[in-house]
Amino acid sequence: MKKKDKHESDVIVDEEVIESEESVPEEEIISVEDELRAQNAELLDKLQRSLAEFDNFRKRTIKEKSEMFDVGAISMAERILPVIDNFLRALDAAPDKDDNMYKGIVMIYKQLEDALASASISPIECVGLEFNPNLHNAVAHEKAPDVAENIVIEELQKGYKYKDKVIRPSMVKVAN
Repeated sequence: MKKKDKHESDVIVDEEVIESEESVPEEEIISVEDELRAQNAELLDKLQRSLAEFDNFRKRTIKEKSEMFDVGAISMAERILPVIDNFLRALDAAPDKDDNMYKGIVMIYKQLEDALASASISPIECVGLEFNPNLHNAVAHEKAPDVAENIVIEELQKGYKYKDKVIRPSMVKVAN
């Protein structure tokens, strides 16, 4: 029977080694097999749990990154919206619509709107639509015989939303 030294390894070198049934009791072989199966099952369970934990971590990280981007986009929009409001006031107050200064302000305003649109921020449509308290802030009511009740007749300040979330509701006048 050829074997390596016990200290080097317990690997059998010669494949033709035949051991008698008396050398290792069958109960011991079965108990070793059962122990190895139990260790295998335990290691497999640990591996599956580790993979599931990693997958959950990866999904949670992706979701957190997306939420952080959304919060940043909304925060930036909230800072830029007053600037856009001032551009609109400047455009409304301009006496000469053919003036180059007016045209320049219009161009800057359009650039700001395009920048917001590229960040998924869009104005809320309201004039001629039914009043929606989730999208509109009614600051005035007016009798309008030619308009149905509860219809927005004038937008006093533009409202904006990021994707489907309202950043700022439209300030509107509603027909009674």
